[in-house]
Amino acid sequence: MRSLLRPAAGLTCLFALATAGCSAGSDGTSDAAPATPRQSTGAAPSQNAASRTSYAPYVNAAEASANDAAGSPAAYNLAFVISDGSGCTPEWNGQYAVDDTAVASRVSALTETGASVRVSFGGASGKELAATCDSVAELTRAYGAALDAAGSTQADFDIEGEELTDADSVALRSRAIAALQEERPDLEVSFTLPVMPSGLDSDSLALLTSANKYDVQVSAVNLMTMNYGESYTGDMGGYAITSATAAHTQLKGIFGTADADAWKGMALTSMIGVNDVDNETFTLADAAEVRAFAEQKGIAWVSMWSTFRDQQCEDGTDADDALTNCSGVEQTAGAFAEAFSE
Repeated sequence: MRSLLRPAAGLTCLFALATAGCSAGSDGTSDAAPATPRQSTGAAPSQNAASRTSYAPYVNAAEASANDAAGSPAAYNLAFVISDGSGCTPEWNGQYAVDDTAVASRVSALTETGASVRVSFGGASGKELAATCDSVAELTRAYGAALDAAGSTQADFDIEGEELTDADSVALRSRAIAALQEERPDLEVSFTLPVMPSGLDSDSLALLTSANKYDVQVSAVNLMTMNYGESYTGDMGGYAITSATAAHTQLKGIFGTADADAWKGMALTSMIGVNDVDNETFTLADAAEVRAFAEQKGIAWVSMWSTFRDQQCEDGTDADDALTNCSGVEQTAGAFAEAFSE
């Protein structure tokens, strides 16, 4: 994650010597150069100590859901920009050109209420662009094209599976993001990473270390609090809190920040209802539990996968599967959004 981002006047530096314009002992308003190499800020610049945790669900970039506006999101995570296959051309879900008119209309509708849109690169399917682009310049252009098409100054990188273990693509991505931030000083970057109740694994920690190495400025680390494994049969809200607490300690170590600032530099994303792993079901009570915890700690935002699942399945649907268009639990439409935003 990156930080060519400056805190608002009067705010303290979020990570020690991290934000451009901050230096040791600064009150957050100095323009002096950092005394040591910059690190990621770990907190969204739009957040401050008095602000509430925002709600920012994942949405389909091309198709609307009737539940998109439930909970009055402050931002939408547009899923997902990936490679067109084997080249360096960015596409939405490998199906739509980044400048497709359907996506443009979708973005316009989502932002009518003042919400922002965050372009999410990667995801669990297809190839993230860093795995198919050949150079930093080429990858930077591909990322920039998607951001420009969406009119967005927020980029999320959802890195999981094989691409999380690919050191070459991790380094290429870090270098391209750093270059992109040099071009776009207002660009906010987050990384979405898998987590366990024990915290982030070694591959995720290596990715964040790479981001630091190449001076990527990080707005937030978004934890995917879901799909832990078949042995995790307990309370999913409790697992999310345990995972966040473990990751909080790790983020402090990586970025060298204080407790409160590490919480501000965190986001939590849950898979609502039935998860992809047997015996894992995230309930409305779990959503309320996670929301309360996030508010208490000052976490940047909470999210869910996804708005088009935030409704009860029709009769006769197999609720034991992790369904793409419903949650698999008894609920009213939009109920998870309301629980995450209250």
